[in-house]
Amino acid sequence: MANLLTLINKRTRAQYIQDYFFILLGILLYSIGFTAFVLPEHLVNGGVTGISSLLYYAFGWSPAVLIWIINGVLLLVSFKGLSRQFAIRTVVGVTMLSVMVGIMQQVFEAFPLITPGEDRFMHVLIGALMAGSGLGLVFAHNGSTGGTDIIVALVNRYSRMSMGRVMQFVDISIICSSYILFHSAELIVYGVVFTVASSIMVDYVLNGNRQTVQFLIISKRYETMANAINEKMERGVTILHGQGWYSKSDVEVVMVLCRKYESQYLFNLIKAIDPDAMVSQTFCHGVFGEGFDKIK
Repeated sequence: MANLLTLINKRTRAQYIQDYFFILLGILLYSIGFTAFVLPEHLVNGGVTGISSLLYYAFGWSPAVLIWIINGVLLLVSFKGLSRQFAIRTVVGVTMLSVMVGIMQQVFEAFPLITPGEDRFMHVLIGALMAGSGLGLVFAHNGSTGGTDIIVALVNRYSRMSMGRVMQFVDISIICSSYILFHSAELIVYGVVFTVASSIMVDYVLNGNRQTVQFLIISKRYETMANAINEKMERGVTILHGQGWYSKSDVEVVMVLCRKYESQYLFNLIKAIDPDAMVSQTFCHGVFGEGFDKIK
């Protein structure tokens, strides 16, 4: 049993390392899209990066520093209304984002990738695809970059307004405020295009990972299996009582519902506990309740 727990803990650490690798990769992609394509074109996107870019255009203040300060203020204001796990995840993600934006901005100021104004629409699309892909990777691996996520999480906690509607309202307000600085409706349109395109890309990256999967596991070590899934994955487990029709012997079936991105970790647990277990995996169109989507 001790060897089994050691193996499971090693796999857990490996999963954390993998998550942070992809979170860092996602933040790198987002930072490149923002500093190489958005800032040179004087575009304003949604979220805290949009606010920081506005202040950068107006006063020349560093976007990297502004991203960290604004997110810090938002966290302090809303700290009591957010979970401890979300707050820690956000502090880590925001710090990584601020550092990466600061580095990438210096790199692309010294070695610019584009000529501003030459093909603005294409620059907007490339930046949106990179930023959306980056955010999708971050969200798929349980990361957070703060920004409007903090506002949305807080409003969604105390209001029935949907998260999508809150995010749209906040982002559109930030983008439209660029008119005060540039008096250009064209830049507002480009900002909206960037936000919509990046949102579509986020959904595209997340689409597979947010699917829910149902596992039916038949194993003689079902008790150990159920305890490991419950403790290591923090997922609910249901034991179904069955009977093999040919053998006429009683069997216990472990039923688990989890996100698709958790599937490989669950397979690792099953293999570590009982390599001979019979496993059935099916995709669910929707799962509602604790740990999954809310019924609205």
